[in-house]
Amino acid sequence: MNDWQTLSGTPFTTEKRPAQAARGMVVTNHPLASAAGTQMLSAGGNAVDAAVAALFTLSVVEPMMVGLLGGGFAHLRQADGTHHILEGQGTCPQAVGPTTFEYDTSAPPGSLESVGRRHSLGRGAVATPGNLMAWCQMLERHGSMSLDEVMAPAIDHASRGFRVTQYLSDCIADNAADMRVDAEISRYFLPQGEPLKKGDRLVQSAYAQTLKMVAQQGAAALYGGSLGQALCDDIAAHQGYLTLDDLRQYRTRDPAPLRTSYRGFEIIGPPPPCAGPLHIGQMLNVLAGFDLRAMGFGTPDSVHLLAEVLKMAFADRAAVTADPDFVNVPVARLLSPEYAALRRAQIDMHRARTWAPGLSPTESAHTTHITVADSEGRVVSATQTINSVFGARYMVPGTGLIPNNYLYVLDPRPDRANSMAPGKRVTSSMAPLMVIKDGQARYALGLPGGLRIFPSALQAVINLVDHGMSLQQAVEAPRIWTQGFDLELEGAFSPQLQTELEEKGHAVLRVPNVGGGMNAIAFHDDGSLEGAACWRADGTPIGLGGGMARQGVRFLPETRKP
Repeated sequence: MNDWQTLSGTPFTTEKRPAQAARGMVVTNHPLASAAGTQMLSAGGNAVDAAVAALFTLSVVEPMMVGLLGGGFAHLRQADGTHHILEGQGTCPQAVGPTTFEYDTSAPPGSLESVGRRHSLGRGAVATPGNLMAWCQMLERHGSMSLDEVMAPAIDHASRGFRVTQYLSDCIADNAADMRVDAEISRYFLPQGEPLKKGDRLVQSAYAQTLKMVAQQGAAALYGGSLGQALCDDIAAHQGYLTLDDLRQYRTRDPAPLRTSYRGFEIIGPPPPCAGPLHIGQMLNVLAGFDLRAMGFGTPDSVHLLAEVLKMAFADRAAVTADPDFVNVPVARLLSPEYAALRRAQIDMHRARTWAPGLSPTESAHTTHITVADSEGRVVSATQTINSVFGARYMVPGTGLIPNNYLYVLDPRPDRANSMAPGKRVTSSMAPLMVIKDGQARYALGLPGGLRIFPSALQAVINLVDHGMSLQQAVEAPRIWTQGFDLELEGAFSPQLQTELEEKGHAVLRVPNVGGGMNAIAFHDDGSLEGAACWRADGTPIGLGGGMARQGVRFLPETRKP
């Protein structure tokens, strides 16, 4: 175990151990997915082959978090140091507009729920998915192996089954009430009406057949093929909105990476509609004017300061960050030194305040993350989701597919930055980050957790850069979160800290965890790799060491004397 102690802050002990390697590292939120990625590296594949294999496997072993019918962002660093973003975000179907759903005025503060939960549950919540197309394109453009090769582990685990972890069992139990409404999803995850338990074997035979179809036909199976037809026929039968034309018209995107700097490090990630890197950069610009190292980790001042910049960023995010094809997102202004100075001056270190957006537009929460590196310098940081746990919480009959409920991320009210519109891409809090120093990759990281993703990623960056934590400490350190209402604190923070924060005016809420399982890779000066995953999920780093035989090794023929 790895202890973190400060003179005035919050001490904690890490629960997991990092992995060290020289020839490759795969870190995902399930050991079988990490093993699938490592299998590709062992077979001579690169980081992209490993990443795609891990993602398909996660759709089997982490079905509550990710699937072919979801969306996300992949961030690739090539061996030459160039960065590429592949966006496969969900989009509004053509039949969905700003008045399709009615906002539920009785919903709690901060909620965007609609009347009858129509855009959060069931067929009406499904956005046009991008994951399958993005995964296939990532492999085709940057991988070295075939689709059927990288999909083999996923097909095997779906057909043969795997042991349910406590984490998966808890997710099923937490969402059982919604899932019981649908007979197809209940058949797999609620046999005899009860959630699968830890150690039960989950076999997904229908999904195995779907994966085999994809391995043969590629993305075309969904985007205009028989798989897409089955999805859309079922949605039409239940008065949903997604059509086969929406699938046929879908396209991924390749935006330029967003780059910001902090204390000599460069932070790189996807741009809007990915909100995470933009608002991480915004907050780091504000925090650059404070000595966080001197404040210490987990002290009343440092936690109060983090809470205030989080509230500030969420106020601006709600006002101006959305699909840039529909809203003029003021990226340059949000990241400018002048705006950082303006917002920094508004912070009261003695008192919590209510934050309004500083800008105006001109017009979920459950996910998975993988971090992969190979021996040639390629790095993949990818965050993928079906949005809520188990997405729309039903299964397309006969396919094993669980659709997303991505429309829930958008605002059911008209005239907002994130109001719904045909073809509008879903805004995301994802933050598949890479941290660069002097042109060299130092860290790659990310995590699931909906609105808690980018605040948690921000805290990991601060832990590494300001507090000098090890990689394992940085991903496991206790977290905070707020978007302007309750200030959530994980259990490792002391009662005394809570008392002092309440005296500053914060409404503190104790929670078992903030966000999901972060995984990360550190790149050391000697060329070695370090992988780490935290206690908040089944995260497992697997490193590839060893290597091929030394050139010239021979076995000489045996001789015997008479």
